[in-house]
Amino acid sequence: MAQAPSKQQAKRISARERIQEAQRREQQAAKRRQRIVVTVSAVVVLALAGGVALAVNSASGKDDKASSAAASAPLVVPANASGPDGTVVTYGKADAPHTMAIYEDFRCPVCKHFEAANGETVRKLTEDGRIKVEFHLAAFLDKNLGGKGSRTALAAVGAALNEGVDKFKAFHDVLYANQPDEREDGFGDVDHLLDLAGQVPGLKTDAFVKAVTDRTYAPWAAKVSDAFNDSGVTGTPTVKVDGKQITLFAGNAVVPPEQFTAQVKQAAGLQ
Repeated sequence: MAQAPSKQQAKRISARERIQEAQRREQQAAKRRQRIVVTVSAVVVLALAGGVALAVNSASGKDDKASSAAASAPLVVPANASGPDGTVVTYGKADAPHTMAIYEDFRCPVCKHFEAANGETVRKLTEDGRIKVEFHLAAFLDKNLGGKGSRTALAAVGAALNEGVDKFKAFHDVLYANQPDEREDGFGDVDHLLDLAGQVPGLKTDAFVKAVTDRTYAPWAAKVSDAFNDSGVTGTPTVKVDGKQITLFAGNAVVPPEQFTAQVKQAAGLQ
């Protein structure tokens, strides 16, 4: 016949059970964290393999609006901003008859692949003045991955835009060329962003450094992010030409510049 445990034994059992319960909870938390990282990495692989954009739940992406820093600071719209409430960045000839709309998030690894393959092609397509580019920038990956890199980078980009559209585009390209691993939040470090800005000749003026350090354009970045969330676009990168969506991936690779160019010109009726 089994004997009931003594009080001392019961205390040891209770302590052991508490330790086991704490260990179980930590293991569950670790698995949840691992699932988040694995899911994001898997989405990147699938995006490249299956030709789809990195998914985003726009309806749940309103965390930027809730940012206390952005909510409490006055809204300052950078010079050279365009579109509704200054939430769009137009690159190229403003009165060009055709528009290429690009939807991106600076922390989006698939956007980096697109930019590496076709960023220069995008620039070249604006040279004859028939196509302009409108950048619609997002910050949803801060919520998906944690951290503040998308928002901080977007605010810094606002400071670059205030210096000039060409400065914006050059800084935009530098950010993608130096994008940190999606599991890290390197763009959340203002000093790191300022170091990267040093790669753009003439960008690091006193006004730019102060605006980045003071997060002057954080409220603007929140409005830009909200505009993306309200756009109906459900993934990044997304490219539309005169409202027609362009295929960015084929098989397991980004479409080459020739194919991308042909699609853009066909959508714009320039062939």
